[in-house]
Amino acid sequence: MRYFGQYESPLGLITIQCDELGITGIWFETHTTRPEDLGTQEQDFPLLQQAKGQLEQYFARQRHEFTVPLSLYGTVFQRQVWRALMSIPFGETRSYQDLAEQIGNPKAVRAVGSANGRNPISVLIPCHRVVGKNGQLSGYAGGVERKQALLELEGVLPLSK
Repeated sequence: MRYFGQYESPLGLITIQCDELGITGIWFETHTTRPEDLGTQEQDFPLLQQAKGQLEQYFARQRHEFTVPLSLYGTVFQRQVWRALMSIPFGETRSYQDLAEQIGNPKAVRAVGSANGRNPISVLIPCHRVVGKNGQLSGYAGGVERKQALLELEGVLPLSK
């Protein structure tokens, strides 16, 4: 059984989804998510409330790590990449090449990029901390402007005017 709720973040509406064990998805309103895949709307489900609270703290610059449990659904390779993403500290970035090397597969840069793009749990699994080798902000399912805003919030980039 899956449940979902919504949270109005400083960067727009976020949909949070969970099962009985953990968070399964966090999507900005620009993501394409089929409503029939979300489950039952239940704003007060404890895991959804915990995730919302931690996101509120994050956006208020009071939280640098998330402790809400996650339920990862993906291929073995995708889950490996997502776990590597979770090891990138708040306020730091890595390149796709760095991640490929971290998982012991330095030639898998494109596959790492693909797995990064399929990350269903935005912000908590910080795919926004991955940048091009030259530091360029590239692709983000929530939009590059949100990626920039998240990196600004974390102090990686100077605040834009």
